[in-house]
Amino acid sequence: MGSITILEAEEIDRILERLTSQLHERHAAGDDLMLVGIERRGVDLARRLVVLLEKMFAQTVPLGSLDINLYRDDWTSLEGKPHIGQSRIPESVDGRTIVLVDDVLFTGRTIRAALEALLDYGRPRVVELLVLIDRGHRELPIHADYVGRSINTARQEHVDVLLRERDGQDTVRLGAKA
Repeated sequence: MGSITILEAEEIDRILERLTSQLHERHAAGDDLMLVGIERRGVDLARRLVVLLEKMFAQTVPLGSLDINLYRDDWTSLEGKPHIGQSRIPESVDGRTIVLVDDVLFTGRTIRAALEALLDYGRPRVVELLVLIDRGHRELPIHADYVGRSINTARQEHVDVLLRERDGQDTVRLGAKA
């Protein structure tokens, strides 16, 4: 079985505009808001959201990135050595509203690792989660506050998010694991 397309570029753009509106509704002032993308595609999505939010708020919205590889609970079982990137948090997280951004929410383990990494930078007032795709199958009690699209998947399937910044195109595909 090949993969099927779940979202195309226009749909992704509409979803990001809707998610931006939801963020704006919940955080009308926007003055303590910081978006933090989870490497890799979460950062690409967060960057797009910041551009849209800055137009709505007419002010700068700080953007950070988290590399969570050292915080993963499966890094010792991964084949090869994990690639360790660099996290970048531009301002203090203390007392702020942090919106973690990721492409796909699956078991919740990536988000657990991101929370642990983020808390090494300080104590936010609140942390919210925004994901493009929620595919279910949680292993930890984690949920997203903002969801682009929820899809039903089988555990053995995989969701591939391709973004123009990294992959040259915007599309989301569902396929069977090889």
